[in-house]
Amino acid sequence: MKKSLALLFVLTLVCGAILALQGCKPGGEGEGEAVTIKVGTDAAYPPFEMVDATTGEIVGFDIDLMNEIAKEAGFQVEYVNVGWDGIFVGLENGDYDAIISAVSITEERKLKYDYSEPYYSISQALLVRKDMEGNVKVLDDLKGLKVGAQIGTTGAIFVSKNPNVTLVNYDDNALAIEALLKGDVDAVVCDHPVAYDYALVNEAYRDKVVVVNDDLNEGALEPYGIVVKKENTAVLDMINEGLAAVPTKTVDEIAKKWKLK
Repeated sequence: MKKSLALLFVLTLVCGAILALQGCKPGGEGEGEAVTIKVGTDAAYPPFEMVDATTGEIVGFDIDLMNEIAKEAGFQVEYVNVGWDGIFVGLENGDYDAIISAVSITEERKLKYDYSEPYYSISQALLVRKDMEGNVKVLDDLKGLKVGAQIGTTGAIFVSKNPNVTLVNYDDNALAIEALLKGDVDAVVCDHPVAYDYALVNEAYRDKVVVVNDDLNEGALEPYGIVVKKENTAVLDMINEGLAAVPTKTVDEIAKKWKLK
């Protein structure tokens, strides 16, 4: 009995020494194994995030950038596809650790969440049907008419502040564009790279819609940031470390790949 206890004691010491050398990570992973960060994204916002029709994988500018951030900072990424209307609730509930989804940094959002350093800046753009080109340049040209936007976005907020037009909210931009083509709304407001993706890249829409103004903000650009819960410094520090280490050349190459304008 005493010999068994002594053997057990020795084994415990040996195991403890091995664990001390290895260190530990959240979830019981050894130090040699990378931490996995779950990242929520609304994969219906090309060219920043979308589902590849062939592979079923989530792709886009944000995804490529996040993968580079993870590589530089030494962590793994698991993406969670979630609708925009519930994306912040999912973060608050702990369904994922961060959000990368073309999220504009606003003072209102900063009261509830923490952001990474900015990684891209956009303005709001105005899309109309081709037959309206030349007649519309600003929202005031649409006085008394309906303007579509994705619900809860800064585009929708921008439209809502103009008393001359009526905002019509949609779950995503694709639905807003479809409504535009049907005549349910007379224009759509969204982030300028997204507007150009529909007008110049997307084969289903590029001959039907046109960007008539890509700076409705009049030079007041909106920066994008990666979102985490308030005071989640562990995740935020890793993201910022990786973001700072991604070469500018790499970011430019990703932007070129996704035809960001």
